Amino acid sequence: MHLPGLALTGPLDDLPWRETRIGGIAWVDLAPESAGSARTVLIRMDPGCGYPRHRHLGPEDVLVLAGGYTDDDGRVLEAGDFIRYPEGSEHAPTANGVDGDPPCVLFAVAHGGTERTDPGP
Repeated sequence: MHLPGLALTGPLDDLPWRETRIGGIAWVDLAPESAGSARTVLIRMDPGCGYPRHRHLGPEDVLVLAGGYTDDDGRVLEAGDFIRYPEGSEHAPTANGVDGDPPCVLFAVAHGGTERTDPGP
């Protein structure tokens, strides 16, 4: 699904981004008081950086707010695109662009969490 006219503009640097162990990937927990394994977050992926392959333990809803990413199956999502990954699905997104391009920013709700399926750190 694509939502025309929906895109995040303006400075993002003032948000309380938390760096991850994966270079170029950061996140903001939008509901830190939430109980259980569901997470509602903003994710920032710098151009060319990717999130490791992972499996969804419940459905995950993703809305691309800025930039875009390509999934390892070749699917390209851009600002305004929404996708629901079903429980049990696996993927490895990589932010589109090159150094100097804006980052990919996602609003994501992982119902049930995720688990990495690659042998990375």
